[in-house]
Amino acid sequence: MKNVWMLNHYAIAPNESGGTRHFSLSRHLRDYGWESSIVAASIEHDNGKQRLETGRKWRIDFHDGVRFLWLRTPPYRGNGGGRMMNMLAYCLRACQHASTRDLPRPDVIIGSSVHPFAAVSGAFLARRFGVPFIFEVRDLWPQTLIDLGRLEQNSGMAKVMRKIELWLYQRAARIVVLLPGAGDYIEPLGIDRHKIIWLPNGVELEGAKVPEPAANDDEFIVMYFGAHGTANGIENILRAFAILEKRAGTEGIVLQLIGDGPAKPTLMELANDLQLKRVTFKPPVPKSQIPTLAEKADAFVFNLIAAPVFKYGISSNKLFDYLAAARPIIFCSDAANNPIDEARAGVTVPPDSPQALADAIVQLAAIPADQRAQMGRAGRKYVEAKHSYQQLARELAAILDDVADSNK
Repeated sequence: MKNVWMLNHYAIAPNESGGTRHFSLSRHLRDYGWESSIVAASIEHDNGKQRLETGRKWRIDFHDGVRFLWLRTPPYRGNGGGRMMNMLAYCLRACQHASTRDLPRPDVIIGSSVHPFAAVSGAFLARRFGVPFIFEVRDLWPQTLIDLGRLEQNSGMAKVMRKIELWLYQRAARIVVLLPGAGDYIEPLGIDRHKIIWLPNGVELEGAKVPEPAANDDEFIVMYFGAHGTANGIENILRAFAILEKRAGTEGIVLQLIGDGPAKPTLMELANDLQLKRVTFKPPVPKSQIPTLAEKADAFVFNLIAAPVFKYGISSNKLFDYLAAARPIIFCSDAANNPIDEARAGVTVPPDSPQALADAIVQLAAIPADQRAQMGRAGRKYVEAKHSYQQLARELAAILDDVADSNK
């Protein structure tokens, strides 16, 4: 059995809320001769919870046979200096010999961004052990921050991050990207296109039955679950419901918002200001409970703000969970790729248009239930064919085998 280390600052265990990409890939990698060790920070990103007991610098846990190494990092809230200190603490801790001494020696190391500093630690560790380094790009930093207005294009921080980004691209034996168009961003930087491989997010379908249509007699439940952040643009959904609640004949249409994130308190205040009567905010649930939760929905809404970075596409965890739930989806985004249109699994409306979203919700609720069920089944077939984690793990194993064999 060969070994791969996956450095993902924000990785979570399956009993926590959020995306479990690396856990799901790791479960299935064993079928192809690879054992994974996921190296993550001890602070949970969404809620600031500390996983480690007082005085412990690290701990190894196993979840369904997958090894997690939690490295102690300081607490923080929001996106300020505390978060930056947390990032740097994780990266320094990961590079310390003592922190990783109980892990099996790696044959390949993957450094995964949301932020690039974790990938820098992965590159240094790969050099130390003399093994190939794979750079997994989940977000295009700093471009994502620039496009979302959080970082100035020509700031000193942006220039430093661009140099780090380029160094990582050059250092990597392979660059695994989640966004289908990321190669169009990376190749012009002078990077060989053949190094860039698209491996999107997916969903666990092993042994899962296709859900039956929801049995909500008196209500039509529109559901959103996932992060409550700036890019998600949930304000647009609330304003759409403000329009909808004033429209006659829509009394049975309700909205459930499930999840957490930095924008949630502001969104709850907005819902109160708009006097929304049929909108409910609920706490996040563990990933393992998502299928049961999703069965209660009649439809899902997927929403993103209009931002230049989405011209490279999206690969959102929750979108594949929605598709797996066999429910119609309202896709509110102008991203370069549109899985809902590809699958014929719902309707598409432009972003940042509450009126268009309100109209789409009303229209979807009004069509016959069998037509909505047909949309849901089409989405389920799409995700089974293209986004099963078992299939994606097989593709990742082929990448790992390729770089490991070339290193012999």
